[in-house]
Amino acid sequence: MLERFRTFLNVNDIKDATVVIGVSGGPDSLALLHLFMRFQQSLRLSIIAAHVDHMFRGSESEEEMEFVKRYCRSNGILCEAVQLNVLDFARKHPEMSAQNAARECRYSFYSKVMEKHNGAFLALGHHGDDQVETILMRMTRGGLGASIAGIPEMREFNTGKIIRPFLSFTKDQILAYCHEHGLSPRFDPSNEKQDYTRNRFRKHVLPFLKEENPKVHERFQFFSRTFREDEQFLQELTIEKLNTVLKRKEKNEIELNIEMFKTLPMPLQRRGIQLILNYLYEDIPSSLSSIHIESLQSLLSQKHPSGSLDYPDGLKVIKSYKTCLFTFEQNTDQSYEMQVQIPSRTALPNGYIITCEISDRSPDDLSGNHVFVMPYSSLNKPLLIRTRRQGDKIKLKGMNGTKKVKDIFIDAKVPINKRNSWPVLEDGSGNILWLPGLKKSSFEEYGLTEGDCVVLEYKEQ
Repeated sequence: MLERFRTFLNVNDIKDATVVIGVSGGPDSLALLHLFMRFQQSLRLSIIAAHVDHMFRGSESEEEMEFVKRYCRSNGILCEAVQLNVLDFARKHPEMSAQNAARECRYSFYSKVMEKHNGAFLALGHHGDDQVETILMRMTRGGLGASIAGIPEMREFNTGKIIRPFLSFTKDQILAYCHEHGLSPRFDPSNEKQDYTRNRFRKHVLPFLKEENPKVHERFQFFSRTFREDEQFLQELTIEKLNTVLKRKEKNEIELNIEMFKTLPMPLQRRGIQLILNYLYEDIPSSLSSIHIESLQSLLSQKHPSGSLDYPDGLKVIKSYKTCLFTFEQNTDQSYEMQVQIPSRTALPNGYIITCEISDRSPDDLSGNHVFVMPYSSLNKPLLIRTRRQGDKIKLKGMNGTKKVKDIFIDAKVPINKRNSWPVLEDGSGNILWLPGLKKSSFEEYGLTEGDCVVLEYKEQ
């Protein structure tokens, strides 16, 4: 164990540095502190112990804090210790479980200690059994991406890095080390409670795996390391490819081209969806899982041109023809109604404008659905620009009878999320004259005399 620990330090160039060690007083952290002490002089390390009393167990946990402080004093190790009322913190943050609140408080304290002492490394005592439990738990819960790789041996943290030298060791090896060197660690009785998921995996699943392979922790650690490396490569490739399929990227909305997205290999599609969710969510909801990724892939692959999914915390995923929109804005009221003066320039919420003027330009220059022309003398004022209403119909130019505005949107494959804000031009009698950019009504007339022409034009701002 000593040689493998030495190898870890050498491979990761841990020398001439300040190392903060999280020390709970249990066997894992006490063995970790003891091993660092053995290499303190040869590697010129400055060691600081950091202990947090979460105040879960009253005087019992307070005694553990005093034990850590006494051990550090007797060995000439600086100890930073604090008592934090985690239950009170958890009450103020009801979205957190007690265990998550404890972790939040603990790592916040570690961060402050690293800043105070300019720490290069934060060493924690997670071991191989923890790794097996973590990977299995995350897979069982439907974890996504790199989370399935479990606990990283090293990662960035505050002013330096978190390191976990014990991930290649088992709990039994650590206990044997404590016994060999006369260490007397404290044991947290909460680790025996079946209330916690991790404890159930520890008591029921891990023993079975170790019977099948006593070195199962080494296989899981190999999986963790290689999976994380593969994931990093695929993430970089996904970012490169995803930029080619996004149509729009804003703070609360992302729109992608479905056909282009579907040309990506399936592994990149899965990771692309995850990257989009990571961007939109400030904090990934705990209820978000691989099931959400699978349901979205199913939605994008089905033949029906439209559909939607409701994701946690109000995120809406809307498929509409060739585009897929991820948005938190779907519940906002997009309706509007405004009178069009003659002449005028009217700005619309969708980023377009409608200009209205009296013109003597030749009708030949005014063709296309982005322009509408009619005689000023036959205009029934006032003109109104509004959003669609249920049952809207328009009498189309060159066609007998009327057609539902809803059907025009469908025929033109207007994305669902844009239909409720699309402008509709109505005259004073309630007749729909024009769907800008889409269709004109039979009320448009060419062959007008000079100066008798009302011209409306729809264009981007």
